[in-house]
Amino acid sequence: MSIGRLPEHEQRVLDEIERALRRDRRLDRRLRTLRLSRWPDVPRLLPRAASYRPRGRTVAVLLAVSVALMVAGMVTSDPGVIGAFAVVWPLTLFAAFRLLCRWSGG
Repeated sequence: MSIGRLPEHEQRVLDEIERALRRDRRLDRRLRTLRLSRWPDVPRLLPRAASYRPRGRTVAVLLAVSVALMVAGMVTSDPGVIGAFAVVWPLTLFAAFRLLCRWSGG
């Protein structure tokens, strides 16, 4: 792979892409106001979580995984399996609750 200058036609294409990106005001604004944080933006996550509409298959798979992890945790007493169950079980309950709310028309 050479480290020399790009061929003329590739340089023209690259220049055109750069010009188009410079004209995009939304992209420019997003890049200027880009914040990297360690914590999720809770006010943005809550409406998304409230609008979550799981399918029946999704809830069935989550329920099967939860039951399998629960049984494996009881049999092995492995902290990793119990921790995985502790993570998956609330998600399963939330998805089942949202599915039942949708089915009941609420």
